Amino acid sequence: MKNIIYLIIASTLLIACSGKSKQTVEDIISSGDIESIRAKRSEIEKEKTAINESLKQLDEAIDKLDHSKRLPLVTTLKVTQQKFEHYLELQGSVQTKQNIVLNPETSGILQKIYVMQGQFVKKGTLLAQIDDGGLAQQLAQLQIQADLAKTTFERQQRLWDQKIGSEMQFLQAKSNYEAQERALEQLKIQLDKSFIRAPFDGFVDDIITEEGSVVAPGQSQIIRIVNLSNMYIEVDVPESYISSIEKGKKVKIHLPILNKNIDSKVRQASNYINPANRTFKIEIPVPNKEKDVKPNLTARIKINDYTNDQAVLVPQRLISENANGEQYVYLIKDKNDKNEAITTKAIIKTGKTQGDVIEVLKGLNSGDEIIKDGARSVREGQAIKIINTK
Repeated sequence: MKNIIYLIIASTLLIACSGKSKQTVEDIISSGDIESIRAKRSEIEKEKTAINESLKQLDEAIDKLDHSKRLPLVTTLKVTQQKFEHYLELQGSVQTKQNIVLNPETSGILQKIYVMQGQFVKKGTLLAQIDDGGLAQQLAQLQIQADLAKTTFERQQRLWDQKIGSEMQFLQAKSNYEAQERALEQLKIQLDKSFIRAPFDGFVDDIITEEGSVVAPGQSQIIRIVNLSNMYIEVDVPESYISSIEKGKKVKIHLPILNKNIDSKVRQASNYINPANRTFKIEIPVPNKEKDVKPNLTARIKINDYTNDQAVLVPQRLISENANGEQYVYLIKDKNDKNEAITTKAIIKTGKTQGDVIEVLKGLNSGDEIIKDGARSVREGQAIKIINTK
């Protein structure tokens, strides 16, 4: 109908214009008569105004008669069941089980440091030596006495086995030998305290005290050694998550400084609630094959505390709330072959959110078609036109 009306008016105006004007625009321009050209332009301006007015009247008439043109245009989204994983986001710092500052066990002058900063050392490697204050010489003298006591004891034992000599002589030789052995062992232990060795495999992170310095137990720090193999993150988690975050839960780790993402799992979840902040601790291992993760790096973690393999998810922006605090979305019904339908309001109950989607626990089913674009401009029971694009 609209096309026929436009065709009729266009034909009428074309006939009217051709009837009034015997000369074409080209003819008038070629005549060179400026008055004729101005007159022709004025005539066309009047015709243009008349045409625009007629088109306006026709458009108003079409708007009144064509109800489909006035329907609000919307797009829709079909609801489907999807896997939904919710993550609790927290922040922590990277730590290592083996990060230690070595202190001396005896007083004296730091005589020698055998390693360099940044060097990798194996467990038991000699790192530094403290002046023993003459203990090595004492050990040598005591070793001589112990050897003599051993020889004396062995001789007395052979005589005693032959029933020669007194039992008292044998027992005295045995007691003297054992006492010398114990004294020798004690001195060896004391002397060994002047040697500082690596307690585990790791890197010499810092040499704190220089050679020649006087050191003492509990006061001087000699060397820091760090092992980057057993890294982990310890995080305080609110007590409300104690039943949902447990050993084995998936964790996504992001290290902002390294711009690195790591997948891990909760290795340990504490059973103790800290009364000061109502939290419990969890431990998350951090693989570190490339040795680029360092202690005290800031880490952002996401812990999977909830999973639903058949969740109904919708974008949060599509959900509205009424005066009673109820959440709702608009569905469509009675959809025809012209993609025209009627809106209907569905009251829903929602659960957890993740990103820009929210889980709908009640009120929607898989296959329902909800209004997407245009949801804020429609009302209950309104006729709409769907303009979904493939």
